Parts: sequence; C-alpha cells; structure tokens
Amino acid sequence: VTRERVRQIEAQALTRLRHPNHRERLIDFLGD
Repeated sequence: VTRERVRQIEAQALTRLRHPNHRERLIDFLGD
C-alpha cells in the first residue's frame, strides 16, 4: 500500500466521520 493510498483511505474515513449517517458503517468497518 502506497502512502498516497493511505492518505486516500484516511481522507475517506474523515469524510465518513463528518456524516453521522455513516458512523455506524465506520464502526462496523473498524470492528472487523
């Protein structure tokens, strides 16, 4: 995994955190 890819994943994660509707999905994702 390249550093750019990591940044993209982190950016997507931060974007999801800003949307309460996606928090449940993020928790499930981190749960795995």
